[in-house]
Amino acid sequence: MNLSLQDPFSVAKEFPEQLTNNLNFGHSVTIQFNYKGDYLASGLIDGSIVIYDCSISNGGIIAHLNEYSHIRPITSINWSKCGRYLLTTSQDWYVKLWDLNKINSMPIIRQIKFDGPIWSANLHPNDKFKFVASLYEDSPVYVDLTNENSPKIIKLSTTPLELENWVMDGEQLKKKSKKNEKHLTLVCIFTKDGKYIFTGTSKGWLNIFETETLKIIHSIKISNSNIKNLALSSNGRKLAINSSDRVIRQINLSDLINEQAINNQDEKFDFEIEHKYQDVVNRLQWNSLTFNHNGEFLIASTHGQSSHDLYIWETSNGSLIKILEGSNEELIDTKWNYPKCCIGSIGIDSGMIYLWQIQFPQKWSALAPDFVEVEENIDYIEKEDEFDIIDETELNKKRLEKEEEDVVDVITKDSTDARGFDLLQESFIIPINYEVNLLV
Repeated sequence: MNLSLQDPFSVAKEFPEQLTNNLNFGHSVTIQFNYKGDYLASGLIDGSIVIYDCSISNGGIIAHLNEYSHIRPITSINWSKCGRYLLTTSQDWYVKLWDLNKINSMPIIRQIKFDGPIWSANLHPNDKFKFVASLYEDSPVYVDLTNENSPKIIKLSTTPLELENWVMDGEQLKKKSKKNEKHLTLVCIFTKDGKYIFTGTSKGWLNIFETETLKIIHSIKISNSNIKNLALSSNGRKLAINSSDRVIRQINLSDLINEQAINNQDEKFDFEIEHKYQDVVNRLQWNSLTFNHNGEFLIASTHGQSSHDLYIWETSNGSLIKILEGSNEELIDTKWNYPKCCIGSIGIDSGMIYLWQIQFPQKWSALAPDFVEVEENIDYIEKEDEFDIIDETELNKKRLEKEEEDVVDVITKDSTDARGFDLLQESFIIPINYEVNLLV
Protein backbone atom coordinates (compact mmCIF):
# COMPACT_ATOMS: atom_id res chain seq x y z
CA MET A 1 0.00 0.00 0.00
CA ASN A 2 1.21 3.52 -0.74
CA LEU A 3 2.72 5.46 2.14
CA SER A 4 0.27 8.35 1.71
CA LEU A 5 -2.64 5.95 2.22
CA GLN A 6 -1.04 4.21 5.19
CA ASP A 7 -0.19 7.47 6.96
CA PRO A 8 -3.11 9.94 6.92
CA PHE A 9 -0.94 12.65 8.46
CA SER A 10 1.27 12.75 5.39
CA VAL A 11 -1.49 14.57 3.50
CA ALA A 12 -2.84 16.61 6.44
CA LYS A 13 -0.38 19.47 5.99
CA GLU A 14 -0.95 22.84 7.57
CA PHE A 15 0.47 24.90 4.73
CA PRO A 16 1.20 24.31 1.02
CA GLU A 17 4.73 23.75 -0.18
CA GLN A 18 4.54 23.64 -3.99
CA LEU A 19 3.55 26.14 -6.65
CA THR A 20 0.68 24.41 -8.42
CA ASN A 21 -1.09 26.96 -10.61
CA ASN A 22 -1.02 30.51 -11.94
CA LEU A 23 -3.73 32.86 -13.21
CA ASN A 24 -2.68 35.32 -15.89
CA PHE A 25 -5.74 37.22 -17.08
CA GLY A 26 -4.74 40.90 -17.17
CA HIS A 27 -2.13 42.59 -14.99
CA SER A 28 -3.21 42.04 -11.40
CA VAL A 29 -2.09 44.43 -8.64
CA THR A 30 -4.12 43.21 -5.64
CA ILE A 31 -6.11 40.10 -4.71
CA GLN A 32 -8.50 38.99 -1.98
CA PHE A 33 -10.25 35.70 -1.18
CA ASN A 34 -13.76 35.77 0.23
CA TYR A 35 -14.46 34.40 3.72
CA LYS A 36 -15.77 31.05 2.48
CA GLY A 37 -12.83 30.62 0.11
CA ASP A 38 -15.12 30.08 -2.88
CA TYR A 39 -14.04 33.10 -4.93
CA LEU A 40 -10.90 35.12 -5.60
CA ALA A 41 -11.23 38.78 -6.58
CA SER A 42 -8.35 40.31 -8.54
CA GLY A 43 -7.91 44.04 -9.06
CA LEU A 44 -6.23 44.90 -12.36
CA ILE A 45 -4.00 47.76 -13.36
CA ASP A 46 -6.68 49.08 -15.73
CA GLY A 47 -9.17 49.47 -12.86
CA SER A 48 -11.36 46.46 -13.61
CA ILE A 49 -12.16 43.52 -11.31
CA VAL A 50 -11.85 39.83 -12.21
CA ILE A 51 -13.50 37.14 -10.06
CA TYR A 52 -12.25 33.54 -10.19
CA ASP A 53 -14.00 30.40 -9.02
CA CYS A 54 -11.66 28.70 -6.52
CA SER A 55 -13.50 25.38 -6.79
CA ILE A 56 -12.15 24.96 -10.33
CA SER A 57 -8.59 23.65 -10.46
CA ASN A 58 -7.48 26.05 -13.18
CA GLY A 59 -9.29 29.03 -11.62
CA GLY A 60 -12.12 29.65 -14.07
CA ILE A 61 -13.21 33.26 -14.57
CA ILE A 62 -16.87 33.78 -13.70
CA ALA A 63 -17.07 37.60 -13.85
CA HIS A 64 -15.15 40.55 -15.24
CA LEU A 65 -16.37 43.84 -13.77
CA ASN A 66 -15.21 46.40 -16.30
CA GLU A 67 -18.32 48.31 -17.39
CA TYR A 68 -18.65 50.46 -14.26
CA SER A 69 -15.13 49.90 -12.96
CA HIS A 70 -12.38 52.29 -11.96
CA ILE A 71 -10.17 53.97 -14.55
CA ARG A 72 -6.88 53.64 -12.67
CA PRO A 73 -5.14 50.78 -10.83
CA ILE A 74 -6.98 49.12 -7.95
CA THR A 75 -5.35 49.62 -4.55
CA SER A 76 -7.43 47.32 -2.30
CA ILE A 77 -10.33 44.85 -2.34
CA ASN A 78 -12.57 43.81 0.56
CA TRP A 79 -15.30 41.17 0.73
CA SER A 80 -18.28 41.31 3.05
CA LYS A 81 -18.74 38.30 5.31
CA CYS A 82 -21.77 37.11 3.36
CA GLY A 83 -19.75 37.17 0.12
CA ARG A 84 -22.31 39.27 -1.73
CA TYR A 85 -20.68 42.72 -1.50
CA LEU A 86 -17.29 43.92 -2.68
CA LEU A 87 -15.53 47.16 -1.66
CA THR A 88 -12.84 48.43 -4.02
CA THR A 89 -10.51 51.44 -3.89
CA SER A 90 -8.40 52.91 -6.66
CA GLN A 91 -5.92 55.59 -7.59
CA ASP A 92 -8.76 57.38 -9.41
CA TRP A 93 -9.88 58.79 -6.01
CA TYR A 94 -13.03 56.61 -5.92
CA VAL A 95 -14.29 53.99 -3.47
CA LYS A 96 -17.02 51.74 -4.85
CA LEU A 97 -19.31 49.20 -3.20
CA TRP A 98 -20.47 46.40 -5.52
CA ASP A 99 -23.53 44.19 -5.13
CA LEU A 100 -22.59 40.96 -6.91
CA ASN A 101 -26.21 39.88 -6.97
CA LYS A 102 -26.74 42.65 -9.55
CA ILE A 103 -23.70 41.70 -11.55
CA ASN A 104 -25.68 41.52 -14.79
CA SER A 105 -27.33 44.93 -14.41
CA MET A 106 -26.05 47.84 -12.27
CA PRO A 107 -23.73 46.33 -9.64
CA ILE A 108 -22.50 49.55 -7.97
CA ILE A 109 -24.80 50.50 -5.11
CA ARG A 110 -22.55 53.09 -3.42
CA GLN A 111 -19.57 55.17 -4.45
CA ILE A 112 -17.70 58.13 -3.03
CA LYS A 113 -14.91 60.34 -4.33
CA PHE A 114 -12.10 61.78 -2.20
CA ASP A 115 -9.60 64.55 -2.83
CA GLY A 116 -6.78 62.20 -3.76
CA PRO A 117 -5.77 58.59 -4.33
CA ILE A 118 -6.61 55.98 -1.69
CA TRP A 119 -3.83 53.85 -0.22
CA SER A 120 -6.17 51.17 1.07
CA ALA A 121 -9.50 50.59 2.78
CA ASN A 122 -10.87 48.06 5.24
CA LEU A 123 -14.53 47.05 5.39
CA HIS A 124 -16.30 46.81 8.74
CA PRO A 125 -16.67 43.10 9.61
CA ASN A 126 -20.36 43.46 10.55
CA ASP A 127 -21.61 46.33 8.38
CA LYS A 128 -21.08 46.44 4.62
CA PHE A 129 -21.74 50.21 4.46
CA LYS A 130 -18.95 51.23 6.88
CA PHE A 131 -15.23 51.30 6.20
CA VAL A 132 -11.99 53.07 7.09
CA ALA A 133 -9.54 54.29 4.47
CA SER A 134 -6.04 55.75 4.39
CA LEU A 135 -5.62 58.58 1.87
CA TYR A 136 -2.58 59.88 0.03
CA GLU A 137 -1.06 62.79 1.97
CA ASP A 138 -4.25 63.26 3.99
CA SER A 139 -5.84 62.11 7.25
CA PRO A 140 -7.51 58.69 7.38
CA VAL A 141 -11.30 58.67 7.26
CA TYR A 142 -14.16 56.68 8.72
CA VAL A 143 -17.03 56.48 6.23
CA ASP A 144 -20.66 55.44 6.68
CA LEU A 145 -22.49 54.90 3.37
CA THR A 146 -25.80 53.81 4.90
CA ASN A 147 -27.50 56.93 3.58
CA GLU A 148 -26.93 56.92 -0.15
CA ASN A 149 -27.60 60.63 -0.64
CA SER A 150 -25.53 61.96 2.29
CA PRO A 151 -22.58 59.73 3.24
CA LYS A 152 -21.03 60.35 6.63
CA ILE A 153 -17.28 61.08 6.49
CA ILE A 154 -15.24 61.60 9.65
CA LYS A 155 -11.51 62.32 9.60
CA LEU A 156 -9.39 60.46 12.12
CA SER A 157 -6.45 62.00 13.90
CA THR A 158 -2.95 61.06 12.79
CA THR A 159 -1.09 62.56 15.76
CA PRO A 160 -0.38 59.96 18.48
CA LEU A 161 -2.17 60.34 21.80
CA GLU A 162 1.01 61.05 23.78
CA LEU A 163 1.93 63.96 21.50
CA GLU A 164 -1.57 65.43 21.67
CA ASN A 165 -1.45 65.48 25.48
CA TRP A 166 1.78 67.47 25.66
CA VAL A 167 1.11 71.04 26.80
CA MET A 168 2.92 74.22 25.85
CA ASP A 169 5.18 75.54 28.59
CA GLY A 170 8.74 76.69 29.02
CA GLU A 171 10.17 73.21 29.65
CA GLN A 172 8.41 71.36 26.83
CA LEU A 173 9.05 73.47 23.75
CA LYS A 174 11.06 70.65 22.16
CA LYS A 175 8.28 68.17 22.75
CA LYS A 176 5.78 70.60 21.29
CA SER A 177 7.89 70.95 18.16
CA LYS A 178 7.77 67.18 17.73
CA LYS A 179 3.99 67.38 17.64
CA ASN A 180 4.20 69.65 14.61
CA GLU A 181 5.99 66.94 12.64
CA LYS A 182 3.57 65.68 10.01
CA HIS A 183 2.27 62.17 10.60
CA LEU A 184 0.70 60.35 7.68
CA THR A 185 -1.45 57.26 8.09
CA LEU A 186 -0.52 54.62 5.53
CA VAL A 187 -2.72 51.72 6.64
CA CYS A 188 -5.80 51.19 8.82
CA ILE A 189 -7.80 48.09 9.75
CA PHE A 190 -10.71 47.02 11.96
CA THR A 191 -10.40 44.45 14.70
CA LYS A 192 -12.27 41.17 14.39
CA ASP A 193 -15.40 42.46 16.15
CA GLY A 194 -15.18 45.93 14.60
CA LYS A 195 -15.01 47.73 17.96
CA TYR A 196 -11.56 49.17 17.39
CA ILE A 197 -9.50 50.60 14.54
CA PHE A 198 -5.72 50.21 14.17
CA THR A 199 -3.80 52.79 12.15
CA GLY A 200 -0.09 52.88 11.32
CA THR A 201 1.69 56.18 10.70
CA SER A 202 4.71 57.24 8.68
CA LYS A 203 6.62 57.91 11.92
CA GLY A 204 6.24 54.37 13.24
CA TRP A 205 3.32 54.98 15.61
CA LEU A 206 0.41 52.58 16.08
CA ASN A 207 -2.81 54.41 16.99
CA ILE A 208 -5.90 52.65 18.35
CA PHE A 209 -9.36 54.21 17.94
CA GLU A 210 -12.63 53.22 19.52
CA THR A 211 -15.10 52.78 16.66
CA GLU A 212 -18.09 54.06 18.64
CA THR A 213 -16.51 57.40 19.54
CA LEU A 214 -13.74 57.53 16.89
CA LYS A 215 -11.31 58.81 19.53
CA ILE A 216 -7.76 57.62 20.12
CA ILE A 217 -7.61 55.47 23.23
CA HIS A 218 -3.98 54.38 22.97
CA SER A 219 -0.81 55.02 20.97
CA ILE A 220 2.45 53.14 20.96
CA LYS A 221 5.76 53.76 19.24
CA ILE A 222 6.58 50.64 17.21
CA SER A 223 9.59 51.68 15.14
CA ASN A 224 11.46 54.70 13.83
CA SER A 225 10.28 54.16 10.25
CA ASN A 226 6.92 54.14 8.53
CA ILE A 227 4.47 51.29 9.06
CA LYS A 228 3.63 49.74 5.69
CA ASN A 229 1.32 46.85 6.56
CA LEU A 230 -0.90 45.65 9.39
CA ALA A 231 -2.13 42.05 9.48
CA LEU A 232 -4.57 40.79 12.10
CA SER A 233 -5.11 37.08 12.70
CA SER A 234 -8.66 35.82 12.18
CA ASN A 235 -9.01 34.95 15.89
CA GLY A 236 -8.07 38.52 16.82
CA ARG A 237 -5.20 37.51 19.10
CA LYS A 238 -2.14 38.40 17.03
CA LEU A 239 -1.11 41.51 15.13
CA ALA A 240 1.79 41.67 12.67
CA ILE A 241 3.33 45.02 11.80
CA ASN A 242 5.58 45.49 8.77
CA SER A 243 7.86 48.54 8.88
CA SER A 244 10.43 50.00 6.52
CA ASP A 245 13.22 49.07 8.94
CA ARG A 246 13.10 45.50 7.50
CA VAL A 247 11.56 44.04 10.67
CA ILE A 248 8.15 42.42 11.11
CA ARG A 249 6.91 42.66 14.70
CA GLN A 250 4.33 40.30 16.15
CA ILE A 251 2.21 41.64 19.03
CA ASN A 252 -0.07 39.82 21.43
CA LEU A 253 -3.48 41.51 21.63
CA SER A 254 -4.88 39.67 24.64
CA ASP A 255 -4.95 42.89 26.69
CA LEU A 256 -6.87 44.73 23.99
CA ILE A 257 -9.65 42.16 24.06
CA ASN A 258 -10.14 42.80 27.78
CA GLU A 259 -12.88 45.47 27.87
CA GLN A 260 -12.06 46.58 31.40
CA ALA A 261 -8.47 47.37 30.48
CA ILE A 262 -9.63 49.46 27.52
CA ASN A 263 -12.29 51.43 29.39
CA ASN A 264 -9.86 52.42 32.11
CA GLN A 265 -8.35 55.57 30.59
CA ASP A 266 -5.73 55.91 33.34
CA GLU A 267 -4.24 52.52 32.70
CA LYS A 268 -1.35 52.25 30.23
CA PHE A 269 -1.57 48.90 28.51
CA ASP A 270 1.66 47.92 26.79
CA PHE A 271 1.51 45.53 23.89
CA GLU A 272 3.95 42.68 24.25
CA ILE A 273 6.13 42.16 21.19
CA GLU A 274 6.34 38.38 21.04
CA HIS A 275 8.67 37.98 18.07
CA LYS A 276 10.60 39.95 15.49
CA TYR A 277 11.03 38.50 12.01
CA GLN A 278 13.86 39.63 9.77
CA ASP A 279 16.51 38.38 7.38
CA VAL A 280 19.75 39.36 9.10
CA VAL A 281 21.89 38.05 6.25
CA ASN A 282 20.32 39.61 3.15
CA ARG A 283 18.57 42.46 4.99
CA LEU A 284 15.39 41.98 2.99
CA GLN A 285 12.39 44.25 3.15
CA TRP A 286 8.87 42.82 3.10
CA ASN A 287 6.08 43.75 0.72
CA SER A 288 3.00 42.20 2.35
CA LEU A 289 2.12 39.73 5.09
CA THR A 290 -0.79 37.59 6.27
CA PHE A 291 -1.67 34.95 8.88
CA ASN A 292 -3.16 31.52 8.37
CA HIS A 293 -6.64 30.63 9.67
CA ASN A 294 -5.69 30.25 13.35
CA GLY A 295 -2.67 32.53 13.55
CA GLU A 296 -0.14 29.72 13.94
CA PHE A 297 1.78 30.72 10.81
CA LEU A 298 2.80 34.07 9.34
CA ILE A 299 3.75 34.49 5.69
CA ALA A 300 5.46 37.46 4.01
CA SER A 301 6.62 38.32 0.50
CA THR A 302 10.09 39.77 -0.02
CA HIS A 303 11.05 43.05 -1.66
CA GLY A 304 13.72 43.31 -4.36
CA GLN A 305 14.36 42.08 -7.88
CA SER A 306 16.56 39.27 -6.62
CA SER A 307 13.92 38.05 -4.13
CA HIS A 308 11.20 35.79 -5.50
CA ASP A 309 10.15 33.82 -2.42
CA LEU A 310 7.58 33.70 0.34
CA TYR A 311 8.77 33.21 3.92
CA ILE A 312 6.67 31.25 6.43
CA TRP A 313 7.31 31.53 10.19
CA GLU A 314 5.76 29.66 13.09
CA THR A 315 4.26 32.30 15.37
CA SER A 316 4.54 30.27 18.58
CA ASN A 317 8.35 30.30 18.63
CA GLY A 318 9.20 32.76 15.83
CA SER A 319 11.19 30.25 13.77
CA LEU A 320 11.38 30.14 9.97
CA ILE A 321 9.93 26.82 8.83
CA LYS A 322 9.58 27.13 5.05
CA ILE A 323 10.51 29.28 2.05
CA LEU A 324 8.07 28.91 -0.84
CA GLU A 325 9.79 29.04 -4.20
CA GLY A 326 8.67 28.76 -7.80
CA SER A 327 8.04 32.28 -9.04
CA ASN A 328 10.59 34.05 -11.23
CA GLU A 329 9.78 37.59 -10.17
CA GLU A 330 9.25 39.74 -7.11
CA LEU A 331 5.96 39.08 -5.31
CA ILE A 332 3.79 41.83 -3.88
CA ASP A 333 0.28 41.26 -2.51
CA THR A 334 -0.05 37.95 -0.61
CA LYS A 335 -3.26 36.39 0.70
CA TRP A 336 -4.14 33.08 2.40
CA ASN A 337 -7.30 31.17 1.44
CA TYR A 338 -8.18 29.62 4.80
CA PRO A 339 -10.80 26.98 3.88
CA LYS A 340 -8.81 25.60 0.95
CA CYS A 341 -5.34 26.06 2.50
CA CYS A 342 -4.12 27.98 -0.54
CA ILE A 343 -1.66 30.87 -0.73
CA GLY A 344 -1.93 33.42 -3.52
CA SER A 345 0.54 36.12 -4.49
CA ILE A 346 1.10 38.52 -7.40
CA GLY A 347 4.18 38.97 -9.58
CA ILE A 348 5.11 42.64 -9.78
CA ASP A 349 6.34 42.55 -13.39
CA SER A 350 3.85 40.27 -15.14
CA GLY A 351 0.84 40.79 -12.87
CA MET A 352 0.38 37.02 -12.77
CA ILE A 353 -1.29 35.38 -9.76
CA TYR A 354 0.72 32.48 -8.33
CA LEU A 355 -1.07 29.84 -6.26
CA TRP A 356 0.54 27.44 -3.79
CA GLN A 357 -1.79 24.57 -2.92
CA ILE A 358 -1.63 21.21 -1.18
CA GLN A 359 -1.67 18.32 -3.63
CA PHE A 360 -3.81 15.48 -2.31
CA PRO A 361 -3.08 12.05 -3.83
CA GLN A 362 -5.90 10.09 -5.37
CA LYS A 363 -7.50 7.79 -2.83
CA TRP A 364 -8.40 4.66 -4.75
CA SER A 365 -9.36 3.03 -1.47
CA ALA A 366 -12.56 5.08 -1.58
CA LEU A 367 -13.83 2.75 -4.29
CA ALA A 368 -14.09 -0.12 -1.83
CA PRO A 369 -13.32 -0.48 1.89
CA ASP A 370 -10.87 -3.31 1.29
CA PHE A 371 -9.22 -1.85 -1.81
CA VAL A 372 -5.43 -1.97 -1.62
CA GLU A 373 -2.91 -0.23 -3.86
CA VAL A 374 0.26 -2.09 -4.69
CA GLU A 375 3.52 -0.84 -6.16
CA GLU A 376 3.86 -3.71 -8.61
CA ASN A 377 1.99 -6.80 -9.78
CA ILE A 378 1.77 -9.63 -7.29
CA ASP A 379 0.44 -13.17 -7.37
CA TYR A 380 -3.04 -13.17 -5.89
CA ILE A 381 -4.43 -16.31 -4.26
CA GLU A 382 -8.16 -16.19 -3.78
CA LYS A 383 -9.73 -17.34 -0.54
CA GLU A 384 -11.78 -20.50 -0.37
CA ASP A 385 -15.05 -18.70 0.49
CA GLU A 386 -14.38 -15.54 -1.50
CA PHE A 387 -16.98 -16.21 -4.19
CA ASP A 388 -19.50 -18.15 -2.09
CA ILE A 389 -23.14 -17.16 -2.42
CA ILE A 390 -24.36 -15.40 0.74
CA ASP A 391 -27.98 -15.17 1.77
CA GLU A 392 -29.12 -11.54 1.31
CA THR A 393 -31.48 -11.69 4.29
CA GLU A 394 -28.73 -12.73 6.65
CA LEU A 395 -26.36 -10.12 5.21
CA ASN A 396 -28.89 -7.30 5.71
CA LYS A 397 -29.51 -8.46 9.26
CA LYS A 398 -25.80 -8.21 10.08
CA ARG A 399 -25.62 -4.72 8.57
CA LEU A 400 -28.58 -3.51 10.64
CA GLU A 401 -27.04 -4.87 13.82
CA LYS A 402 -23.81 -3.07 13.08
CA GLU A 403 -25.62 0.21 12.40
CA GLU A 404 -27.35 0.02 15.78
CA GLU A 405 -23.99 -0.31 17.53
CA ASP A 406 -22.40 2.73 15.85
CA VAL A 407 -24.36 5.93 16.49
CA VAL A 408 -22.99 8.84 14.48
CA ASP A 409 -24.50 12.32 14.51
CA VAL A 410 -24.66 13.41 10.88
CA ILE A 411 -27.41 16.01 11.35
CA THR A 412 -25.98 18.60 13.73
CA LYS A 413 -23.72 21.12 12.03
CA ASP A 414 -20.73 22.82 13.61
CA SER A 415 -21.69 26.41 14.31
CA THR A 416 -18.24 27.97 13.89
CA ASP A 417 -14.83 27.05 12.57
CA ALA A 418 -11.33 27.81 13.94
CA ARG A 419 -11.62 31.42 12.75
CA GLY A 420 -14.92 31.94 14.57
CA PHE A 421 -16.71 32.21 11.23
CA ASP A 422 -20.37 31.21 11.16
CA LEU A 423 -20.59 27.92 9.28
CA LEU A 424 -24.39 27.93 9.34
CA GLN A 425 -24.47 30.99 7.10
CA GLU A 426 -25.23 30.01 3.54
CA SER A 427 -22.68 30.83 0.88
CA PHE A 428 -23.65 33.46 -1.64
CA ILE A 429 -23.41 32.20 -5.20
CA ILE A 430 -22.58 34.79 -7.83
CA PRO A 431 -25.14 34.65 -10.65
CA ILE A 432 -23.59 34.05 -14.05
CA ASN A 433 -25.07 35.10 -17.35
CA TYR A 434 -23.73 32.52 -19.77
CA GLU A 435 -24.99 34.48 -22.77
CA VAL A 436 -22.55 37.29 -22.05
CA ASN A 437 -18.84 36.98 -22.83
CA LEU A 438 -17.15 37.43 -19.44
CA LEU A 439 -13.81 38.40 -20.96
CA VAL A 440 -15.10 41.40 -22.91
